[in-house]
Formats: sequence, C-alpha cells, structure tokens
Amino acid sequence: MSRYSRITGTGSFLPPRRVTNADLAAQLAANGVETSDDWIVERTGIRARHFAEADVTSSDLGAEAARRALQAAGRDAAEIDLIIVATSTPDMVFPSAAAILQHKLGVAGCPAFDVQAVCSGFVYALTVADAMIRTGSASKALVIGSEVFSRILDFKDRTTCVLFGDGAGAVVLEASETPGILASDLHADGKHVGILCVPGNVSGGEVTGRAFLHMDGQAVFRLAVGVLEKAARAVLEKSGKTEADIDWLIPHQANIRIMQGTAKKLKLPMDKLVVTVDEHGNTSAASIPLALDAAVRSGKVKKGDTLMLEGVGGGFTWGAVLVDF
Repeated sequence: MSRYSRITGTGSFLPPRRVTNADLAAQLAANGVETSDDWIVERTGIRARHFAEADVTSSDLGAEAARRALQAAGRDAAEIDLIIVATSTPDMVFPSAAAILQHKLGVAGCPAFDVQAVCSGFVYALTVADAMIRTGSASKALVIGSEVFSRILDFKDRTTCVLFGDGAGAVVLEASETPGILASDLHADGKHVGILCVPGNVSGGEVTGRAFLHMDGQAVFRLAVGVLEKAARAVLEKSGKTEADIDWLIPHQANIRIMQGTAKKLKLPMDKLVVTVDEHGNTSAASIPLALDAAVRSGKVKKGDTLMLEGVGGGFTWGAVLVDF
C-alpha cells in the first residue's frame, strides 16, 4: 500500500500591532525618510503589516500558529512526531527555533529542526516533511513558517523597510493512503546571493558586517517571475496536471506585481490568486502558510481543491508544491 501525506489542519498568528502605510510613513519621517501610502501601494500592493513587540520571538509566533493548526486538525501536540520550522529570523544562533517551539508546546522527544531557505522556506520544509512521512520516518508533522523580519530592517531605507512584516503560519501534515502532496520542485543558485541577503555575522561577541536586509529589487523581480513559472510547470508535469486543474494559486506574498505576473504566465484568472500581501506585507517563510490559512478560514479554499504553492527567496532559492487539499 502506498503511503502519502495530506494537510489536515492550518493555523496562523499575527502580532497584534498592525502598522499601516501612514503609520510607517510617520515613523520614517522622523528618520528623515520620505514615503507615502500611495508610493508603497503603487509599487507593492501593501497597505499594512504587523510588527512583533521587542520581547516576542519567532518561536512565540510559530507556537501560537501551531496550536491553531493542531486545533483545526483535531490533534494534540503529543501526537506530533516531527516539527520543522522554516525561518530566517530564529530566536538565537542556536538551538533551533523548532526545538524552542517544541518546548513551548509542552512536548519532547520527536525530531525538531529549522529549515533556512528564506522566502522559499515553507515550500522546502513541506517537501522535507512529505518525504519523511512517505518513508515512514514520521506520521504526523507540524510544518511552520515563522518570521520577525522587523528585527533586520533598516528603517532609513524606504526601498526595503516598507515591504516586510512579522507573522507565522502552520500546517499539520499526516500520513494518508490518498495523495495530498502531489509533487514538489526545489532549486537554488548561490550566484545570486548578493541581490537579497543580510550580510552580517557574529564573531567575537560582536556583529560583523551589516546585519540589515539588503535587496536589489529590480534584479529580484526579473529573476522571480521566470523561476516561479518554471517551478510551477515542473510540478504540474510531475503530477500529470495542467494549469486548468489549479483551483488556487497561493504564492509567496512578496509583491503584488510578481504575484500577478506569475498568474498571467500560468494563464490563471486573477480571481484564482490568493492575496494577503496587502494586509500582511512580505512575511518571508510565513507568507504561504499565512495566506493558506486565511483562504481556508474565509471559505475560499475547500476540501478537494488543488493548490499551487510557490516561493522564491534569498540564496537564491525557489520551488513549488502542488497540493490536493
């Protein structure tokens, strides 16, 4: 009998502090940086984002999203035998955010580790969890994307600080006799490291280099649309599906122009595109599970729908997963 994995529950959590474009413009003005709601919306589609308080960590956000996903799946944390957290903003250098989150859920013993693929992290983590379930290494997994990107933003650089937000999303992935994760396609190319990175490190008890996010927006845009289309077509081919089989495109919520450009290349109408970037901003590895949970809880995504999840992020990394929900 073949063994597959299916998503049985979704959850998400946003820090309570909602920051509108007007709020952010006022904050930046104090730093001598000029921006406006119109400028941000026109270029990105973002109208607001959420920022965590100073004492709130990725594992805090992720644990709350995980609790909500467990509740939706009708599972207890003690039943989970694998925890994977996709994050680029862990609580500390080590241990992993996953290990800390595991403790916050009140469980111990199962493997728990982080995946670092930046904005593609959730797609990578979901693929790893699916592989471990298919091989029998796990039966019930928590896959979480959680970020506090506000910690690495330079609020004197309006080209980057207006883009990002904090949040977490999670899914429960369980072994099944019927396919749920239909196919995945992952890639990376380190030659593009310089166009999206945080080029800082810790050495001798001090930060060396620059510990703020750096991005060449135009270079990222040019690369993103092309690789996302290729990854999406690759998973369709692997699963024997076509664009017509996609009920919902749930991409990494980076920029409305990138998202719409990908949908057009896949010949999908815009009403099949799940959009949360307007309210969440770019939450990196959290953006896909956040958008998925929002779509599930609003009634858009229903059992039996076929979902295309895809992301592209620093590294450069990119990938896609086709899901029967």
